[in-house]
Amino acid sequence: MRNLIDWKTCEKNFIRKVEVDLERVKSIKEMAIKRFERLKKEKFAQDETSFLIEGYYEVIKELLVAYLLKNGLRSQNHQCLISYLSKTHPELENEIGLISQLAFFRNRLDYYGEKIPFDFYETKKKDIENLIKVLIGVLK
Repeated sequence: MRNLIDWKTCEKNFIRKVEVDLERVKSIKEMAIKRFERLKKEKFAQDETSFLIEGYYEVIKELLVAYLLKNGLRSQNHQCLISYLSKTHPELENEIGLISQLAFFRNRLDYYGEKIPFDFYETKKKDIENLIKVLIGVLK
């Protein structure tokens, strides 16, 4: 698994307690699912893979935001979203590792302009789609 920020560090510096808002959780989840369905339908050229992976990461991030909110928490840090999932669902170690990989690639794209390799998407497509389905299940 990639190096995750320690949950205690997250709690101390990046997490705040909020009132649980189930309507907002539902809305965020619905929008993430719509984004996911749209991404699956869209046709991307091989040299546009970076944008597809970025879109999948956004879906995952939204689902994790909803998950924290469902548990009365809000994060100022994407890494803490992943850390919280790891803390509450250690059995999802493989999925958490994949989220970390996606976050790494998304950050390299956003901050350094580096393309995400097509072969990464090609070999991980089904895993990414399954991961999103798992996160939707975690929100039930």
